[in-house]
Amino acid sequence: MTGTGGTDRPHPDDEPVLFHTAGRAAHITLNRPRALNALNHEMVRRIDAALTAWEHDPDVETVVLSGAGERGLCAGGDIRAVHDDARDGDGTASAAFWRDEYHLNARIAGYPKPYVALMDGIVMGGGVGLSAHGGVRIVTERSRVAMPETGIGFVPDVGGTFLLGRAPGELGTHLALTGAQTGAGDALLCGLADRYIPSAALRDFVAALAVQPVHDAVAHHVQQPPPGELAEQRVWIDACYSAGTVEEILQRLLDHGDPGAKEAAETLLAKSPTALKVTLAAMRRARRLGSLERVLDQEYRVSCAALGTPDLVEGIRAQVIDKDRSPRWSPASLAEVTDTDVDRFFAPLGARELGLAGRERQIT
Repeated sequence: MTGTGGTDRPHPDDEPVLFHTAGRAAHITLNRPRALNALNHEMVRRIDAALTAWEHDPDVETVVLSGAGERGLCAGGDIRAVHDDARDGDGTASAAFWRDEYHLNARIAGYPKPYVALMDGIVMGGGVGLSAHGGVRIVTERSRVAMPETGIGFVPDVGGTFLLGRAPGELGTHLALTGAQTGAGDALLCGLADRYIPSAALRDFVAALAVQPVHDAVAHHVQQPPPGELAEQRVWIDACYSAGTVEEILQRLLDHGDPGAKEAAETLLAKSPTALKVTLAAMRRARRLGSLERVLDQEYRVSCAALGTPDLVEGIRAQVIDKDRSPRWSPASLAEVTDTDVDRFFAPLGARELGLAGRERQIT
C-alpha cells in the first residue's frame, strides 16, 4: 500500500497534490503517479500553503505525507523542467523552485505538529527532502531511499548533505558520492528514518492516526526492521571514504580488496567528476556548519552554480531525456577538476542568498 492516505477516494488526474482530513489527521498525497510523484514548483507552493492552514487549525493534530500509486512516495524533483530551464532558459525558474523547496524543507523540520512521512517504495532526492526532515519517518520493506544526484551531474540538496553528514562514520559520504539506494534497515541506521512498519500494515496505521495520538499509533504498529547491509560494510567504507580527496577515496576503494569496495569504485568512475568533488566538499563543509538552515543556504549556492555547468544538462539528458546512459562529462576526469572549479560552487550569492541562516531551530 503506497499513499492511500487511509481512503479509497479517486485521485483527479489534474491535481498534482491532494489534501484531505480524516479525524485528527490532515493528509498530503503527492499525485503524479505516472511521474513517480516527481515534485514541481506548484506542488511545493500548495504543500506550504496547506501546512500554514493546518498549523493554525486546532482540529488538526497530525500531518501525514504519502504518495499516490504503487511505486513510491516521490522519485525527486521534476528534473526535466530543470534540464529545459538550464539548457534553454536563464535558470531563473529552477532557482525560484529550489528557493521555495528548501524553505519548505526547513519548515518541515521545524513543524510544530507531528509530521508523519510514509516512506514506502521509492524515496529519492526531493522526496527525501519532503520526508526525512519530518518528525516521524516510516519505512517499509519496499523502501528504497537515495540521493542519486551525482549521476546527473548534480549534488545532493534538499538538506541531503545535512542528513547524510550526520550518518555514522563515513556511511553518508558513501551514499552521497555513489547515490546508492538504502533499504529500511540501512535508512534507519543512517538516520534517514525512525520506525519500520510493513507496507501491508500502513493502511491500519493511517486509520489509527485519525483517532489516536501519533505515539500510540506508532507503538501499536511498529515492528523490527529487516537487517541492512551497511553495518557490516563499515570497515571498508570508513577506511576508504575518510580520505581527503575523491582521487584518494577512489584509489583506496580499488586497493582495498573487498568486493563491495571495488563495486563502489566502479560506480564512482561513472559519475560526474565535478559533481563528485563538489559533493565531497559539500559534505565536509555541512558537518562544520551544524544547522540544517545553514546547510540549506550552502546547498542553494551549489545548486544555482550547477545551473551554469555542462554536466547538469548532460547528466539529465543521458539518464532521463535520451536514456542512453552514456553521459559525456566535462571535464571528463577527476584530475581536470581543480580546487578553483570546486570553490566556485560555494561562492556567495549576495542579494540572491537563500537566507535561512539566523533562523536555526534547536538541533537535539
